[in-house]
Amino acid sequence: QVQLVESGGGLVQAGGSLKLSCAASGPTFSSLLMGWFRQAPGKERELVASIIRNEITTYTDSVKGRFTISRDNARSTVSLQMNSLKPEDTAVYYCAARFTTGPYHFWGQGTQVTVSS
Repeated sequence: QVQLVESGGGLVQAGGSLKLSCAASGPTFSSLLMGWFRQAPGKERELVASIIRNEITTYTDSVKGRFTISRDNARSTVSLQMNSLKPEDTAVYYCAARFTTGPYHFWGQGTQVTVSS
C-alpha cells in the first residue's frame, strides 16, 4: 500500500508561483511512476505532469514551460513547481502513483490551488 500526502497549495495572484510537494510512504518509491493531476469545478480530472523512475517527464500542453515536476527518491517525495500561474490553473491538485503497468492506483487527498486575476 502506498500513502500520499500533498502540501503547498494556496492562493496566489496571476503570474505568481507555488510549489506543491507530495510525500510517499509504502513500497519502494523509486519503482513508482508519479503524477500530478488536477480537477477544476465542473471539469474532468486531467493529468498535468508525470515522472518515471529514471526521471523522464511528461506535461500536458497547457503547462509546458511553466510547470516542472521532479522527484527525490532518497526522500520519497515528488514536487511540482508552478510558475507564471494563470487563473485557469485554479483546481484541486492531486498527487498519484502507479506501478509500471496499470492505472494510477494510489491517490493523495488533494490540495487547493487558487489563482486570482
